[in-house]
Amino acid sequence: MNTPRPKVRLSRALGIPLTPKCVQYFERRPYPPGEHGRKRRKDSDYSTRLKEKQRLRAQYDVSETQLRAAFDRAKRSGGKTGEALIQDLESRLDATVLRAGFARTIYQARQFVTHQHVLVNGKRVDRPSYRLQPGDFIEVAEKSKRKEPFLVAASGAHAEAPTYLEVRLADLVARVERTPGRGEVPVVCEEQLVVEYYSR
Repeated sequence: MNTPRPKVRLSRALGIPLTPKCVQYFERRPYPPGEHGRKRRKDSDYSTRLKEKQRLRAQYDVSETQLRAAFDRAKRSGGKTGEALIQDLESRLDATVLRAGFARTIYQARQFVTHQHVLVNGKRVDRPSYRLQPGDFIEVAEKSKRKEPFLVAASGAHAEAPTYLEVRLADLVARVERTPGRGEVPVVCEEQLVVEYYSR
């Protein structure tokens, strides 16, 4: 019997497929891993909020420290904290690389950035957590465009870009047009539960 891959186990534990590859495993076994996975358990309010926080963390592949910092910025923003939290995470460079269709998963997007394949406003940036503003341009470095993963991306193999990004996929160039509304961000999360978790 094959041992489940870590991301498959995490997907099943959190109740969401984290990568396209996890989808088939998740559809076959849409319950948590382990011998008690099939049993229905009533979660406490705390564990429900904790799980929602973990789901959000996993979808952006951020550390607890990074998520807490994003929450603190969102709280100071003056708007709805939950929506501001999602917008803050969505402004990350790795998230934008993913949404633009340059990468297949958040993990691949992070790798592309750390390996210096991505330029922001013409300069190499190797920090996945770099926060973009409306008007910023991202593009794949000229030499990197000939590499197989980017040829695949330029062919339109990944997800269609949302309307808050202007993308020229064939050139692997994107511009952040505006801050997205919550309904435009394809993240599975009840962010109010995350706000409640950190506000306890």
